Amino acid sequence: MPPAEPADPPAPPPAETTAPSVEPAGTTTPSVELRAALAGVRTEVGRAVVGQDSAVTSLLIALLCSGHVLLEGVPGVAKTLLVRALGASLDLSTKRVQFTPDLMPGDVTGSLVYDARTAEFSFREGPVFTNLLLADEINRTPPKTQASLLEAMEERQVSVDGTPRPLPEPFVVIATQNPVEHEGTYPLPEAQLDRFLLKVVLPVPERDHEIEVLARHAAGFDPRDLAAAGVRPVAGPQQLAAARAEVRQVQVAPEVLGYAVDLCRATRRSPSLSLGVSPRGATALLATSRAWAWLSGRAYVTPDDVKALAHPTLRHRVQLRPEAELEGVTAESVLTTVLATVPVPR
Repeated sequence: MPPAEPADPPAPPPAETTAPSVEPAGTTTPSVELRAALAGVRTEVGRAVVGQDSAVTSLLIALLCSGHVLLEGVPGVAKTLLVRALGASLDLSTKRVQFTPDLMPGDVTGSLVYDARTAEFSFREGPVFTNLLLADEINRTPPKTQASLLEAMEERQVSVDGTPRPLPEPFVVIATQNPVEHEGTYPLPEAQLDRFLLKVVLPVPERDHEIEVLARHAAGFDPRDLAAAGVRPVAGPQQLAAARAEVRQVQVAPEVLGYAVDLCRATRRSPSLSLGVSPRGATALLATSRAWAWLSGRAYVTPDDVKALAHPTLRHRVQLRPEAELEGVTAESVLTTVLATVPVPR
C-alpha cells in the first residue's frame, strides 16, 4: 500500500523554529505589522472554512510569490468556499468560471463584440480580468479552453486581435480539479501543470472538524453569505504588495541554493520517474521557500524551509513511469525518498 500523503505546510510559527546558528549578514527582520495582517487572513478564512489551515497557508504563499495554485480534492471539501473566503479577507476582486466541456476560450479571456450602433468592434472583458480567478473544475473542459489561460498565467496579459491587454495586479489563478480517476476529466498537460506554483491537496476533514461543519450549518451558516459569517477584510492589495517586496529581500545562502538544485536534479535521476522537476520547478521551490521563511519571521532561508515546501511545489512537476505506478509508487513517495537521500547542508 502506498504511504500516506504528507501534510502541506502548517501555519507558520510566531517566531523562528529552525535556523542556522549565525544569521547571514545584511538581513533585515520582516515587518511584524505585515505578518500580523496576513496572519489575520487565516483567522477570517477560518470563520467560513473548517480544518484547512495548511491550505490557507499555501494560498498565502502563492499570493506572496505571485504564483498560481492547483487545488485538488473530491467534491464537497470546500475548495470554492476557501477561495471566496480568501478573496473576502484580502479585499480582492474574485470571479468564478465553471469549466464545462462546451466552454470556449473567449468565455474566459473575453472577445470582440460588434456594436451595430457604431458599426465597430469593442472588447468585452472576460472573467480573467480580476485579482483572484477561481477556475472551477478546470479538468472538465477540453485542452483548447485550458490553454486559453496560459498567456494570462505566464504573461499577466490577454491578447485579442493582436492587442495585448494587461490584467489587474495582483492576478492569481486558483484552479480546482477533481482527482484524475473521476469520469469526464481532461488531465492537464505537463506544460500547463508546470505553470502552477503549488499543487495543494485538500483532504476530507477529520471527524471533529466535520462535526463542527455540521454544527455551523445547523446554527444557520450560509456559505453564500460570507459577510453574515463574519468574514471581513483584514488586509488589502497595498499590504500584499509591501509583503511581496519584503519576500524578495529574503536572503538565500549558496549552500541552500545548491540544496534546492540537488533536490530537483535528484528527481531527474529517479528510476521511478519518466519526467523530473524542470529548472522552472527549482525557481518555484526557491520562491516558495523564501515566502515560507518570511511568514516564519526570518529574513533568510534554511534547508528546513526548502524541505517544508518541496511536496506542494514539486508534486505536480514529476511524472511516474507506468511500471512504477503499477507497483503502487506515488509522486509523494518519490519526493519523500529524494528528501531522505539528498544531503542537507549544515
